[in-house]
Amino acid sequence: MARKSRIPTDMSALFHSTSGTLSQIATKTNFLTQLSDIVRQICPDLPVEAWKIANFKANAIVIEVNSAVWGQRLQFERMNICRELSALTHNEFNQIEIKLSPVRSRLPEQKRTTTEAKSNISAKTAEQLMQVAKGAPESLRKKLEKLAAHGLKK
Repeated sequence: MARKSRIPTDMSALFHSTSGTLSQIATKTNFLTQLSDIVRQICPDLPVEAWKIANFKANAIVIEVNSAVWGQRLQFERMNICRELSALTHNEFNQIEIKLSPVRSRLPEQKRTTTEAKSNISAKTAEQLMQVAKGAPESLRKKLEKLAAHGLKK
């Protein structure tokens, strides 16, 4: 019976081979990273969470944005992005589509707290507000006293 070799196999060969699922994933990941770099270099003021590369179509790349404002910002730079994209892909992709996806921008709804639990007014500030309220007009005095009451409750 032949002995098995104890020399470990180099797993990076799977990534560098020309066929196989892992090599295709690695290639696409590198390509997406290059596309993201192009957009980041052309629009450095665009927040990372405001956009993402969503899909590839025939000769176009789809970029999803959270709001119309960021979509408009990409529209201004569309020609520059297309030119760099075309140079990177050897004219395979020469167009971009900008789609609005407002669902991505919604944050999970947080529990709402009452004003009493969220009060950040110290006792010293509350006393100062009471002093200011003494010389204020009637409507402003009531509001200042109400505000100062939150600090005095502690």
